[in-house]
Amino acid sequence: MAAGFFHIALPKNEPVLNYAPGTPERVKLKKAITELLSKQVEVPMFIGGKEVKTGKLVEIRAPHDHQHILGYYHEGDAETVKQAVKAALEARRMWAAMPWEHRASVFLKAADLLCEPYFWTKINAATMLGQSKNVFQSEIDAVCELTDFLRFNVKYMTEIYDFQPISPSGIWNRLDWRPLEGFIFALTPFNFTSIAGNLPSAPAMLGNVVVWKPSKAQILSARVIMELFKEAGLPDGVINQVFVPGPLAADVIFKQPEFAGFHYTGSTEVFQGIWKTIGDNIYKYKTYPRIVGETGGKDFVVVHGSAQPNQVSTALVRGAFEYQGQKCSAASRAYIPESLWPKISELMIEDLSTFKTGGPEDFSNFINAVIDETAFNKLSGVIDRIKKEKVATIIAGGGYDKSVGYFIEPTIVVSSDPQYFTMEEEFFGPILSVYVYPDDKYEEALDLCDKTSIYGLTGSIFATDREAINLASTRLIHAAGNFYINDKPTGAVVGQQPFGGSRGSGTNDKAGSVLNLLRWLSPRAIKENFVPPTSYKYPFMDEK
Repeated sequence: MAAGFFHIALPKNEPVLNYAPGTPERVKLKKAITELLSKQVEVPMFIGGKEVKTGKLVEIRAPHDHQHILGYYHEGDAETVKQAVKAALEARRMWAAMPWEHRASVFLKAADLLCEPYFWTKINAATMLGQSKNVFQSEIDAVCELTDFLRFNVKYMTEIYDFQPISPSGIWNRLDWRPLEGFIFALTPFNFTSIAGNLPSAPAMLGNVVVWKPSKAQILSARVIMELFKEAGLPDGVINQVFVPGPLAADVIFKQPEFAGFHYTGSTEVFQGIWKTIGDNIYKYKTYPRIVGETGGKDFVVVHGSAQPNQVSTALVRGAFEYQGQKCSAASRAYIPESLWPKISELMIEDLSTFKTGGPEDFSNFINAVIDETAFNKLSGVIDRIKKEKVATIIAGGGYDKSVGYFIEPTIVVSSDPQYFTMEEEFFGPILSVYVYPDDKYEEALDLCDKTSIYGLTGSIFATDREAINLASTRLIHAAGNFYINDKPTGAVVGQQPFGGSRGSGTNDKAGSVLNLLRWLSPRAIKENFVPPTSYKYPFMDEK
């Protein structure tokens, strides 16, 4: 057995390729996209290291071209979930006992493999076509951020193991950083391939075993992630991937005595319901489950009169409309002073007029489709409601069309009521609501921003006046877990801005940081006495 204090290379953020015309990466990715479009893939589940096919095939359609069937996945049932739990628990003893450097090696190798052409072209093509994400949004997500999660989390793992208590003379105190006693359930969203990879892998690298249910809208890229982990040497049963309806998975998972943790990104409503279910079943579990969730957001941009209009307009256009606003961090509401609004609105409308919309295989398209018909119907319904009511006006966008794909025009809404429903409710789409306030009401605007929404995920302040920045930072201290100064409220980078929020936005356990990894460990304090006492008597008991 090897012995030593092992050190890993200091991780660096994976550089983003630019895919400009004529670049090698553009040629390779175009080829991968063409190949994926030319066939229909069949995606099995992955349980105990084996591909599982049920024969119940469900179509995978491109959101931007819903007549195009990209492939099919095998849908499981309750028995499938039970098999995944069994496989995870069978793998647990071996995996938990494996020396940490071997677990680390699996995920460091996965990171390196992901940056090789076979995997980065494959996962980008799957993300772009399956989730309707343009090349830049896919590159920063599916390749760069997932690579960063894997490398930085290994580094954070070593820092945790290195954290040890003091030991006085004659005593050796140690912390044994144990994985949780049971299995983890990872429930992942459609919008970020990197999150889908991080939620099962972060607990796994610490010695935990996982049952992973990806979103049905992300199955193409989820399958590539499993192929990546297998190629990197992940032992059978450590991460088990199932494709089943959420309620069915929950009905099985949350009744298992060995359920030990829940790693989640998704809607607030679903998270609250699951938390209640876990509470109702708490007497069944061998241990109190760890519950970690990043949920919704109604993310804000507050503009002070000292801000630069072109900086604000760019931040709003990118922050609100990149990936069709389908980011939990997307700019969704803005508070802008009257003096700056004419120029900011002019710049935004000018930018929107240049947007190209269509499928992601055309790299010139900035806007693609929303994820599915359910999302399309919700968003088009919101737009229809706004058009009927006098309290708000659509000044840009407002159109929609699902004849070919689920396309919603980037839409800017100006409301005369700061608590109109578009300023309060999360839509998860390309709708930006603006409230224009009198310049002398900046402090009131901050209070409105703080109290209007139930969420507390991301937000930003634009100002050149340092006093105004300080005031916003203080007044909005609980309004955002990720707070930006003179920047859009999206684009957190692993190792730079640990991500997560509180209030209705989750448990704020900061994905991509040591804080998240700590949630998947149960420390055991060990005291070894080198010179044990041989008498029960203490000095104070002596009479002389």
